[in-house]
Amino acid sequence: MAVNLDKEVYYRRLKRLYAHWKKGEDEYGKVDAIVVAVGVDEEIVYAKSTALQTWLLGYELTDTIMVFCEERIVFMASKKKVEFLKQVASGKGSENADGIPTATLLVREKNESNKGNFEKMIEAIKSSRNGKVIGIFSKDKFPGDFMKSWNDCLNKEGLEKVDMSASVAYSLAVKEDGELNAMKKAAAITAEIFNKVFKERVMEIVDADEKVRHSKLAESVEKAIEEKKYLVGADPSTVEMCYPPIIQSGGNYNLKFSVVSDKNHMHFGAITCAMGIRYKSYCSNIVRTLMVDPPQEMQEHYAFLLTVQDRLLTQMHSGARIADIYQSVMGFVKQEKPELLAKITKNLGFAMGIEFREGSLVINAKNQYRLKKGMIFSVNVGFSGMDNKDGRSVEARTYALFIGDTVQINEEGAASVLTSVKKKIKNIGIFLKGEDEEEDEVKDEAEDLLGRSGKASLLTERTRNEMTSEEKRRTHQRELAHQVNEEAKRRLTENRGEQQAQKARKSRDSYKNPTQMPKEPDIRDMKIYIDKKYETVILPIFGVATPFHIATIKNISTSVEGDYTYLRINFYCPGSALGRNEGNLFPNPEATFVKEITYRASNLKTPGELAVPATNLQNAFRIIKEVQKRYKTREAEEKEKEGIVKQDSLVINLNRSNPKLKDLYIRPNIAQKRMQGSLEAHVNGFRFTSVRGDKVDILYNNIKHSIFQPCDGEMIIVLHFHLKNAIMFGKRRHTDVQFYTEVGEITTDLGKHQHMHDRDDLYAEQLEREMRHKLKTAFKNFIEKVEALTKEELEFEVPFRDLGFNGAPYRSTCMLQPTSSSLVNVTEWPPFVVTLDEVELVHFERVQFHLKNFDMVIVYKDYSKKVTMINAIPVASLDPIKEWLNSCDLKYTEGVQSLNWTKIMKTIVDDPEGFFEQGGWSFLEPEGDGSERDSHGSESELEDETFNPSEVEEEVEDDDSDEDYSSETEESASEESLGSEEESGKDWDELEEEARRADREYREEEEDPRNRKRKGPVINLGSRKRRRK
Repeated sequence: MAVNLDKEVYYRRLKRLYAHWKKGEDEYGKVDAIVVAVGVDEEIVYAKSTALQTWLLGYELTDTIMVFCEERIVFMASKKKVEFLKQVASGKGSENADGIPTATLLVREKNESNKGNFEKMIEAIKSSRNGKVIGIFSKDKFPGDFMKSWNDCLNKEGLEKVDMSASVAYSLAVKEDGELNAMKKAAAITAEIFNKVFKERVMEIVDADEKVRHSKLAESVEKAIEEKKYLVGADPSTVEMCYPPIIQSGGNYNLKFSVVSDKNHMHFGAITCAMGIRYKSYCSNIVRTLMVDPPQEMQEHYAFLLTVQDRLLTQMHSGARIADIYQSVMGFVKQEKPELLAKITKNLGFAMGIEFREGSLVINAKNQYRLKKGMIFSVNVGFSGMDNKDGRSVEARTYALFIGDTVQINEEGAASVLTSVKKKIKNIGIFLKGEDEEEDEVKDEAEDLLGRSGKASLLTERTRNEMTSEEKRRTHQRELAHQVNEEAKRRLTENRGEQQAQKARKSRDSYKNPTQMPKEPDIRDMKIYIDKKYETVILPIFGVATPFHIATIKNISTSVEGDYTYLRINFYCPGSALGRNEGNLFPNPEATFVKEITYRASNLKTPGELAVPATNLQNAFRIIKEVQKRYKTREAEEKEKEGIVKQDSLVINLNRSNPKLKDLYIRPNIAQKRMQGSLEAHVNGFRFTSVRGDKVDILYNNIKHSIFQPCDGEMIIVLHFHLKNAIMFGKRRHTDVQFYTEVGEITTDLGKHQHMHDRDDLYAEQLEREMRHKLKTAFKNFIEKVEALTKEELEFEVPFRDLGFNGAPYRSTCMLQPTSSSLVNVTEWPPFVVTLDEVELVHFERVQFHLKNFDMVIVYKDYSKKVTMINAIPVASLDPIKEWLNSCDLKYTEGVQSLNWTKIMKTIVDDPEGFFEQGGWSFLEPEGDGSERDSHGSESELEDETFNPSEVEEEVEDDDSDEDYSSETEESASEESLGSEEESGKDWDELEEEARRADREYREEEEDPRNRKRKGPVINLGSRKRRRK
């Protein structure tokens, strides 16, 4: 089978199970063997047999029998399941078993008799210890002929049976770190769906005075798990409901988790909701009561219920006996409010895990088990059958209050709540106000008859202060502004004095002493000589052989003019135009520098000479070019290696069951052409091996962000790694490495098929859909295995496409998508990855009413780092981006101008104290410090800021040009039309005469030197134009 079994988890947990058995506590000491049989029954969701299977193997295997004996373990299953179980069978691969009994596999026969296999299993049971008593799960009764024949076989042998449910449950109750992480994730998803779906929907229903049935509301909540935005980054295929949400109101309450939501309409009183999410087979649970216009007595009872729950959580710690906890809480209720003792729920919660409710670990008066660190409980406390004296209808006269949370038991102190949903009265109370509250009592009867006509506005914690989302954002941003300035000031103060000194240009000495100079004849003959060993050019200057290192030569050129060949050599010197990579730093800039030298040699061969004199210059030109090229290549390689952190060696796992993905391409390419290869996860990192044999190793501890970009709406599916320290391959350093494969045709031949509904086209689309699904599944399986292998230390982030926006971080526009800790685009190359924790603030430029796009500038906490600019973001994305940044606690500002960020950052780095004394980043705020000034001052300030031709004109020239042009033409057209109306009564002779007079006046003004610079009136020019028509 393609499915892998986590052998390390299997052996560790099996060892734990056998340790409990050998200890012999409770029922463990009574049994000689443990029999676990799992059949097929779609109606059974939770069973101890399937829970034990999932706990050990990670999967539920139907029609499978497991027999745990003292010396061995026997599995009986179908052929495919046996293939899966071979991974833990005796022999190869059981090196981690550490003394645990080996596994024997039996293949189930298709004829359903399986007599031979049953006999082998009975023989194994009888050979284990005394062979008389077997441990079973008595409540697990699966239908089917296979299960019936097995049970008949056991009964025939007359073996004594002992129920192991409670003992095994206690063994499974203490959760490992991986299990705790899964349950925390499940609790986080539960809280998210409760807040964003159920609570919001109830408030909408109350505000709009809708009639909605409990069952319909429960269905809408259940469907929310299909939407990724509520799943806190979890894979939807791993998320399911523990049970259908239970919503109750209107006097009919049953505070149990076995009931279902009825079809009655929701009543605006006390509304209880219980729901739980299951993530990777691990459960969570939450219960809350929302109250619409609760009377004072109801609020007091609810406040007391919160106190009872707090008391319960305080008592729940490692070592506490469950019965003692229950008695303590009940004693508190009896002491404070004895009248509520009869109305409190019969039990106060239960343990949870793979099974939703563990029946042997219920918090009641009889349970003698002790709590242990790492246990997870669903704590549920409620009052039912409460009387509401102020209730006017039958539904309002009876109510119930019910709260519950998923909690984790700690070594000391109170249990930790995992479902972080606020439950104070101000958070769950929904208060309605009419237009005239004082006259409500008088109008109540009329309103009951005629229908409520007063406008009701919903008041919860979000609307009590009547704050809009924009106002909330501004309030939060003001808090962040102060916080950002304070943190930046503290950070710069701590880092003072740690600034790196500027690197001086390397001093390249050709020779350490004169003896190293070569004694060649060409040097004595005053010819140009190139010493390849020391990378030096020896030039004759005023009769002296002078060495110049190849690094001092900027460029050389040769030309032939008439009978002579010229060789021109240009050197680097202060003040010359240096390349970007050369810098403008010299060890001794005050020295005298040679800027250029030109040599001339004849092209004519003189009698007696072996060669033409110009040959030396031509050879020198060629050799200098070669040496210069070799030197620059070596320097580039050294520069690439600069700052490379030495990585640990990859520890290879020789096991063949390593997580592996085949047929992937790597970016950037290892060679000039892209090559396929395979990506394999090992003990401490990944290894990509190309078909040519090239290897690229990426260690887990060097990965800063691991991003999985699914193929939804994309032509490729990508695994992207953004690294902490750069790695070298292909003679270059890289901090971003990705592995991808194409999921469809990148280019389509439009002339291939003539008809859009051609059968071949439809078939190709179907194949592509299947390919996408197959690739997505393969990548997800790989990711899950890697996360399990690294024990969740390496987590893959999936970009939130719903929050994405278009922008141009480089030359082309692409879709930028946030993840939980970064902003990324990994489908285009080069990739774009910004870590949110490194961002100081975000500034929006060119935010103006008449512009379609704006720019986004990302300023980092490290002020020496260059700011990141994202251009051409559509204005429609401005509000969603603000909302996202605000939710990430990132400060943002906006302005109409484009700023010179190079100068700004240099100013800050040069004088950080002065910058923060003047208000720090507050200069970016649109209102500045003038919030207390009068309106006239602010208007004039805004005008001064807005109208700045030198800075703004260039930026908005393209956008404004069409508008300015159209306005001018409209003005000229209106002037023309006005003129034509005034002069419509004149005939052609009068117009000709007027035009002649205007021309004469114009010539006189041109001849007059005093008026030579003055322009002629517009009307005269207009008359001339009109005459020419």
